[in-house]
Amino acid sequence: MTRGKYDVVVVGAGHNGLTAAAYLARAGFSVLVLERLGHVGGAAISAQAFPGFPTRLSRYSYLVSLLPDQVVADLDLGLDLVSRPTASYSPTVRDGRATGLLVERTEGDATRASFRELTGSDDEYDAWRAFYDGVAELAQAVAPTLTQPLGTAAAIRAQVDPQVWRDVVEQPIGVAIGRRFRDDLVRGVVGTDALIGTFASLHDRSLAQNRCFLYHLIGNGTGEWRVPVGGMGAVTDALAKAAVDAGAEIVTGAGVSAIRPQDGGAAPVEVRWHDGSSEHAVEASYVLANVAPWVLRILLGDDEDPTTKPEGAQLKVNLLLSRLPRLRSGIDPEVAFAGTLHLAETAADLEVAWAAAQRGELPDPLPGEVYCHSLTDPSILGDVPPGTHTLTYFGLHTPARLFAKDPEGRRAEALRLAIASLDAVLEEPIDEVVLRNPDGSPCIEAKIPQDIEADLAMPGGHIFHGDLEWPWAPAHARLETPGERWGVQTEHPAVLLCGSGARRGGAVSGLGGQNAAQAVLESVAG
Repeated sequence: MTRGKYDVVVVGAGHNGLTAAAYLARAGFSVLVLERLGHVGGAAISAQAFPGFPTRLSRYSYLVSLLPDQVVADLDLGLDLVSRPTASYSPTVRDGRATGLLVERTEGDATRASFRELTGSDDEYDAWRAFYDGVAELAQAVAPTLTQPLGTAAAIRAQVDPQVWRDVVEQPIGVAIGRRFRDDLVRGVVGTDALIGTFASLHDRSLAQNRCFLYHLIGNGTGEWRVPVGGMGAVTDALAKAAVDAGAEIVTGAGVSAIRPQDGGAAPVEVRWHDGSSEHAVEASYVLANVAPWVLRILLGDDEDPTTKPEGAQLKVNLLLSRLPRLRSGIDPEVAFAGTLHLAETAADLEVAWAAAQRGELPDPLPGEVYCHSLTDPSILGDVPPGTHTLTYFGLHTPARLFAKDPEGRRAEALRLAIASLDAVLEEPIDEVVLRNPDGSPCIEAKIPQDIEADLAMPGGHIFHGDLEWPWAPAHARLETPGERWGVQTEHPAVLLCGSGARRGGAVSGLGGQNAAQAVLESVAG
């Protein structure tokens, strides 16, 4: 039974909400977390997706990069995040021969040799190393600031090479990619990090793709994407335990319907929710909103504004296989699928796909990325036949608008195109190794943006709650309040963002939660 008043009410028990709750409960605050679903975790969950098989998949979010080591240590999470031996493998055909580009996790002789075989010299690999050395310098300047009050663009720019700053921050990333690299496949491999979860051309003047690119490469200063042992649910479980052990209360099945600050946005703030049978209300000195800003405005009393609603643009496909399929290039599948396998992702492919989606068409070929979680972490499989593996596909340039009129028909078509992109690089059709459910249906599930919205209340199915922002204070920004200094402010002083819609949000990072918690602590201390 909840009380009538708390120091802090957190709306949404996704990983960011749990992070904020753990920090604040540890600091002695009374904390209530309200979650609409019957479980915690939001997109960072593990679930049994296929009847008859105990395998628990990371159903939505699937890798960890941006979660700071500091947050893991602060909250004693004890997570086991494992490096993948392969960074990426990109199959292609050159002069009629199936081949590919291999990038090791720790680049060595095999990576250089793969570049040389693909391009005919060491020039492209030298350009690759020079570019990523510069990006690493930028990442190392940005990463330490993510758990601190917002830094300024000028302070970070002073720490990096001016050309790298221009390439990543001031002009479309496609310009730098085109200038620095000659091979179209290499250009595409670099460019994909700018497009995951972001519907944009590499040459978009909004630079939404540049911000996406930066976030994919700054995690802990290295940009490495690691596999959570036990699946994404292990991350959520650790955060929930940290919050509850510190004294936070978590109520699931609590659909919040309204957040009502006093006149002027001051505390106490009333939060109303429904548990399926009755309505409840509670007051709080602070409310931390682990929902998209678009949703928060509705909870605060505004009307829905479809013109500002975010739009997701990804197709997520989970598969369960009897074994890994063979590739036409002859590479060991355990090498190719251990990292990110790029499909139809040359720079030209990416631009053609974006243009097709802009016209309202599903791209064909459909660009996407595949990886096998169970190669790095077999613990998720459970008691299954030897050789069984998971496969995760993440398709690009599939905005929600393409599915709006006929979600089921377009889902089937998108899945067909995704399978075709995968089959194009395989020695055998993927269907030959897909396991079957007890009813005979294939162990394949496809999630479109509309599913993300329905399942997780992310408007438009946008996995970042909206386009990412630069992880520093914009020029001439007001930094007068704790909320402004930590990038979590709303127009109401007692209501703060603590999710992916905060300035330094996006992906499984805990940053929105950590930053919001720090803003509350600073407010109280001040």
